[in-house]
Amino acid sequence: MTRSARPRAVAAAGARRHELSRHPETYARLLLPWFDHAGRHDLPWQHPRTPYRVWLSEVMLQQTQVRVVVPYFERFVATLPTLPDLAAASQDQVLALWSGLGYYARARNLHAAARRCVELHAGELPREIAALTALPGIGRSTAAAIASQAWGDAHAILDGNVRRVLARVHAVEGWPGLPKVEKRLWQLADAHLQAAALPPARMPDYTQAQMDLGATLCTRSAPACVLCPLRDVCTARIEGRVEELPTPRPSKVLPRRHAHVLLVEDARGRVLLQQRAPAGVWASLWSLPQFDDAAAARDWAGRYLHIPAAFVALDTIAHGFSHYLLDLHPLHARDATPRGVADGLLRWASRADLAALGLPSPIRTLLEARMRVD
Repeated sequence: MTRSARPRAVAAAGARRHELSRHPETYARLLLPWFDHAGRHDLPWQHPRTPYRVWLSEVMLQQTQVRVVVPYFERFVATLPTLPDLAAASQDQVLALWSGLGYYARARNLHAAARRCVELHAGELPREIAALTALPGIGRSTAAAIASQAWGDAHAILDGNVRRVLARVHAVEGWPGLPKVEKRLWQLADAHLQAAALPPARMPDYTQAQMDLGATLCTRSAPACVLCPLRDVCTARIEGRVEELPTPRPSKVLPRRHAHVLLVEDARGRVLLQQRAPAGVWASLWSLPQFDDAAAARDWAGRYLHIPAAFVALDTIAHGFSHYLLDLHPLHARDATPRGVADGLLRWASRADLAALGLPSPIRTLLEARMRVD
């Protein structure tokens, strides 16, 4: 944009911003026709669109893309098709179905919420927002997304996609994770919803349209502004600020940690697994015995196992968490036999057993790679 053109663009943006503020219903008026012909209408949780299926999809979609979620969703509902089925399942079964999606607290909260629904709500999800947000793992936006899509109730959502769209359309400054900025975005989301005055039949479309717009056009990088139905009222586009909004999270260098894991097999080819503590990283998942250093790993193995040959160091596995990076250093041994007192959190698992157990993604990848080699 030339220097002479920028003032005109800024003036035009101000006029458009004023127009959207005076006529907030314009947001839905532009968005819904676009969704009708370009939105996603064939997602598996839309057919049928039940409260349970909507809830499950919303939890799975937290910090995870649709293309990744779809096969997990289909496998999950094929095994546990109803909320009472989920409540009656074991934690191991739930975590096994979730294995690979990451952020496993979502699965544990989902399971706990289902059991609470059986205890308090006759095996159904409650319709009231306050009752929904009282369940484990359901926050304000997730509750609103469930209510609007499952029952057509008028509730605004503010997931990551909607944050990005509103921050650009209204040129909202500041990282959306800050309370002050988030409060402003909620105000805008509520204002657009109230002005739209949509009938219940259109609420699922309105909710899905906002998520689809952010996921398919108003993306983090290289957004397709030329195709966007909001392009003429988007302040960021008119001012040439699309790439800088929303304001990025302040950067920080993630610390790197190291851990050693024991990949121990017995003469039958079974692998020794240890269930992790019910809190913390990979809580309650089955994993390989893990230690801070190789000496501690070998000392533990010497107390509880007889291993005829020396451990072999395998390639390091790098895995990223939201707050740190982890390098896992596997030590492999074969033909082990138990020694000493058995630990209730230990088990020998055959290759066939692994599919039914919740395993951390890097551990499953490691074991599957060993299976192919062996």
